[in-house]
Amino acid sequence: MTPRMLRQLWSLIETTQAHVLLDLDDKSLVQWLLRQLQDGRSLNPEEDSVMNDYINSRLPLIRDLAQHRMVPNH
Repeated sequence: MTPRMLRQLWSLIETTQAHVLLDLDDKSLVQWLLRQLQDGRSLNPEEDSVMNDYINSRLPLIRDLAQHRMVPNH
């Protein structure tokens, strides 16, 4: 996985509305993120597999970040 791919993923996560990240089940969220990344460029099967594993391993962090954005600032 290239640094560019990582930046694209985390940029996508940061710009996606939090409720989208929180409302999808794990499998649907991974698929949705992969589809969004593939819209920008085609992932080869190896990249797709690596990115799938990476996203799955980061789901708790992704959901924590989204949940944090849902909390109003005081």
